[in-house]
Amino acid sequence: MDAIDRKILAVLQEDGRLTITDLAARVGLSVSPCHRRLRELERSGAIRGYRAVVDAAALGLTFQALVFVTMRQEDRDTLLGFEEAVARVPEVVQAQRLFGDPDYLLRIVTRDLTAYQELEDDVLSALPGVQRLNSTLVMKHVVDERPLPT
Repeated sequence: MDAIDRKILAVLQEDGRLTITDLAARVGLSVSPCHRRLRELERSGAIRGYRAVVDAAALGLTFQALVFVTMRQEDRDTLLGFEEAVARVPEVVQAQRLFGDPDYLLRIVTRDLTAYQELEDDVLSALPGVQRLNSTLVMKHVVDERPLPT
């Protein structure tokens, strides 16, 4: 990956809906070489896909919590079972396995506190292997959906 590939990635992270002609102009290439580079970035997995960034509040999802999960045991089957189950919970918009304690960090989005409380009581606490959930409520987003450094 060279400087031009990195510029393509930077420009697309800011506006993924650019036409190939506009992208080529912004990175200083003609259309054909730019298109070849773009396809190679997609083929290699550097670009995993394209999506719209949707405002959660516009969907009525105004409540967010960070949930730290401590597992009862950390054997392979328990962890895989938890990961498969948590991936099926639509309110979990991000899940990360951590080194140390706690074992996982989940970012949860719901309508309100009541919806979150029901989700924690009925779904999250029943996930395979969960020993303890510790929630922190999000007050404000300071940095959100920032493009990756290129």
